[in-house]
Amino acid sequence: MNSQELRALQAPIKEAYRTRPESALVTSRVEVSLEPATVSVRLAADRPGAAGLHPATGGTGEAACSADMLLESLAACAGVTLLAVATATGVALTGGRISAEGLWDARGTLAVDKAVPVGLQHITLNFELDGPADAAVRERLVRTAERYCVILATLRASTSVEVHIGA
Repeated sequence: MNSQELRALQAPIKEAYRTRPESALVTSRVEVSLEPATVSVRLAADRPGAAGLHPATGGTGEAACSADMLLESLAACAGVTLLAVATATGVALTGGRISAEGLWDARGTLAVDKAVPVGLQHITLNFELDGPADAAVRERLVRTAERYCVILATLRASTSVEVHIGA
């Protein structure tokens, strides 16, 4: 695809966002399954590791967008960390699910409205745990996993990022 083709593809999308700003709000969602010792990640768009534009920005939907990949990483890290905490504390889990949802506004990404921020504006992480543990134990597991999840800690810390351009 060349620049003219991309502009032609995105022009009606951008116009729709100008006239109906609410249509630019996108919720990306991923879910991972907890198994006794591992986390199964169901990749967004059922793709084999491919990344591309989200349909809200002109993509086909056959490849995951970067927001999907970030949420997959967050859910997977939360799951792996939770399983490690459960193992370390002797809490038996028989399974479960963790989903991550992120809300973003495509008008920012497409420069339709310069006042709209680019990026995820809100993330929700949901835990559903299977096993004999009571509510207080589940709460403790999730709060401990929340404390030690590398991806969650990185997102919350607003980690500095350097960008270098190679030769």
